[in-house]
Amino acid sequence: MDKQGQGLHARVLDSLGPAITAGEYPAGSVLRTDELEERFDVSRSVIREAIRVLESMNLVASRRRVGVTVLPADEWNVYDPSVIRWRLAGPDRPRQLRSLTVLRSAIEPAAAGLAALRATPEQCAELTEHALGMVATSRGQQLDAYLVHDIAFHRVILRASGNEMFARLGDVVAEVLTGRTHHHVMFTDPDPAAVTLHVRVAEAVRGRDAAGAEALTREIAAGAMAELDILAP
Repeated sequence: MDKQGQGLHARVLDSLGPAITAGEYPAGSVLRTDELEERFDVSRSVIREAIRVLESMNLVASRRRVGVTVLPADEWNVYDPSVIRWRLAGPDRPRQLRSLTVLRSAIEPAAAGLAALRATPEQCAELTEHALGMVATSRGQQLDAYLVHDIAFHRVILRASGNEMFARLGDVVAEVLTGRTHHHVMFTDPDPAAVTLHVRVAEAVRGRDAAGAEALTREIAAGAMAELDILAP
């Protein structure tokens, strides 16, 4: 698909995806390609490509002589970064954030404990770099700059665990952190206690303190849930 086609396909996805995940098209709704062509003023090939992407996320299923049917939410690929992004942009954001934070609470402490045992010197240096970057951008309402270091920090933890399943959750965590920032589910400056905890996690990993790294990361997750209770009740 050429660049223009990719742009059209993205425009269709950026409209249909959030609409489906927000419940504007309830489960069982039928999307007809001819109506979508007319609505978005695009070719059938563009609609088909967008539908293929939605099918890959299990948001819809194409059925002969029926059309494209919206699937129930319990069939969606809820780990797909786009699905996460669309759900966080919708009315169910508080519940979605809680669900994802519980997932992080279960996975990231274990990953941090493993990272303390398996991280390479280069990964330890990366963690320290991004923890200090979080400190440097934690004041003066620099949330976008802080986000860059926050995402990178958690990606390193997951990757340094040496577990490929944990590592693949890097995109999921990135979408959660991005969603919290972009939808203002954070204070104007990050909680100083949380920033300090990230520094201490980096130190624990570098010091090969698996129990400490795990316990500190669990504190970070608990703090994130506490913030949700205040900012997204």
